[in-house]
Amino acid sequence: MTLVDTNVLLDLVTNDPIWASWSVSQLETASVEGPLLINDVIYVELAVRYERIEELDAFIDSAELVWLPIPRAALFLAGKAFTEYRRAGGSRTGVLPDFMIGAQAAVQNLPILTRDVGRYRTYFPTITLISPTA
Repeated sequence: MTLVDTNVLLDLVTNDPIWASWSVSQLETASVEGPLLINDVIYVELAVRYERIEELDAFIDSAELVWLPIPRAALFLAGKAFTEYRRAGGSRTGVLPDFMIGAQAAVQNLPILTRDVGRYRTYFPTITLISPTA
């Protein structure tokens, strides 16, 4: 099972000229090891790119993504990680999506397929990251 970060899925949706082939290859590799997972936050971030819910749901079905709700323990951990971020001088005032995604991966011991490793490495050092820099 692999939690797929939004940026990897957007590479497919936008056919990103730099990253699409890397993302497709990584998704294929990860799918052999188990389901490709998304959560509520990833769904919300993807929704920005679609006009209709049916279009987004069709993409999710065609990519064979499995929805895994964020457990309460992960939401609590996300809040604590965000508090640490603010104390370290972070300027954003709302809990960032990466904290919820990273906390879920930490609590449920899931690897994250992502191109954006910064906050994950800093605030969730125990999770496995599948990234171009891994």
